[in-house]
Amino acid sequence: MTVAHVAHGHGDGTAALAPPLVLVVLAAGYVVLAARRRDDGRGWSSWRTASFLAGCTLLALASALHLLPDLAEDFRGHVLQHLLIGMLGPLALVLAAPITLVLRSVPPRGGRFIGRVLRSRAVHLVANPVAAAVLSLGGLAVLYLTPLYAATIGSSVLHHLVHLHFLAAGCLFAWVIAGPDPAPRRPSVPARLVVLGVAIAVHATLSQLMYAGAFVQIPVPPDQRRGGAALMYYGGDVAELLLAFALVATWRRRPGRSPTAGSTVPAAPPPDVSPARRFTEN
Repeated sequence: MTVAHVAHGHGDGTAALAPPLVLVVLAAGYVVLAARRRDDGRGWSSWRTASFLAGCTLLALASALHLLPDLAEDFRGHVLQHLLIGMLGPLALVLAAPITLVLRSVPPRGGRFIGRVLRSRAVHLVANPVAAAVLSLGGLAVLYLTPLYAATIGSSVLHHLVHLHFLAAGCLFAWVIAGPDPAPRRPSVPARLVVLGVAIAVHATLSQLMYAGAFVQIPVPPDQRRGGAALMYYGGDVAELLLAFALVATWRRRPGRSPTAGSTVPAAPPPDVSPARRFTEN
């Protein structure tokens, strides 16, 4: 979901420029791979490309919030980062099916390597809806119910580490719940809906505790805390409803339909994709 205080962007130009530069490189790489797929006749969904670019834009906006004086020192700006970095941005990135694009762009040897990684024990352990929810929501609870948030305000390194954790956890959760990319032993849609429903309830409960000032350790003025809680509650609802819609949209997918729906990619996976696909059937 999110991380530390927006104000950490001040006074460290290199650290402030790093995230946008990384995002530019990722966006350019995705666009190049998608263009190559269209040029060689195999095609790639323009909607997927737009989704990836939107995700990068949302993350770039989050990293630039420290440039706005009214938000830089306001807890509500921190919660806005939480929504962009931990929920909305990851969802847009995941719906772009970046793993599938890479698998269909690399040589067979590269595809087999990625397939081995996806089938590895470590990925099987974390690529589970329950584990992903614990990593995402558990991190959020630790951030606000312990002194961790106060510690991130005073430590730029800790701030960025927590930031990376929630970005990764948000991408992981979106991927295992509704991502079009292959995932190991993905449960049924009803089972994932149950996990998503529990996650929504936990997120709402944390927001309500924050609004009431109960059990949380957030050293900010009460009006900022309540405003941040309201933004977290309603903004989280929007992100979670979008995730639920993306999940339900996959429920009645026609047999043989490509995982990149809307593209011109053939339904049958090319040879370099099959090693990664097979692990979903184990």
